Amino acid sequence: MLSENGVTAAPSLRPIDADNFWDIIGLEVADGQQDYVLSNAVSIAQARVQPECVPLAIYNGNTPVGFVMYCLDRDDGEYWIYRLMIDQEHQRKGLAKTAMRHVLREIALDRARDKVYLGVRQDNDNAVELYHKLGFRFDGRIFGHEHVMVLDSLEPFRGRWDGA
Repeated sequence: MLSENGVTAAPSLRPIDADNFWDIIGLEVADGQQDYVLSNAVSIAQARVQPECVPLAIYNGNTPVGFVMYCLDRDDGEYWIYRLMIDQEHQRKGLAKTAMRHVLREIALDRARDKVYLGVRQDNDNAVELYHKLGFRFDGRIFGHEHVMVLDSLEPFRGRWDGA
């Protein structure tokens, strides 16, 4: 992947801290996507009161381009991807897929669990396609406007990995 200055950049995840907080809450999804994901500010606030949530900034090289948050859910004891967003200026570059692979690899370090869940609106075609490519499938449950998808095995994300 190339960064804005033409240098190869590797998408990565970083903690949210005082140095990147304002950059991360300033990221925005494209027009028409606002109903698909809560704001990064709300998500970061949620993580403050729910310490089981792990909010992370998505970077492409040194440029903040998105946000993801996962959690070991206190209700069912399973891992959930609570949020994923890529800024409108950085969409359609494969960053969401790489970020999700990074998150799934991190979750896969916990060998006591092998499933990951997420909620997605079925009319969010791009997200549904992404999640299908990563191995998620709909499990039939619906919470509000979101349909639950499950990744039945983290095994593909354990062991050797090329980072892409």
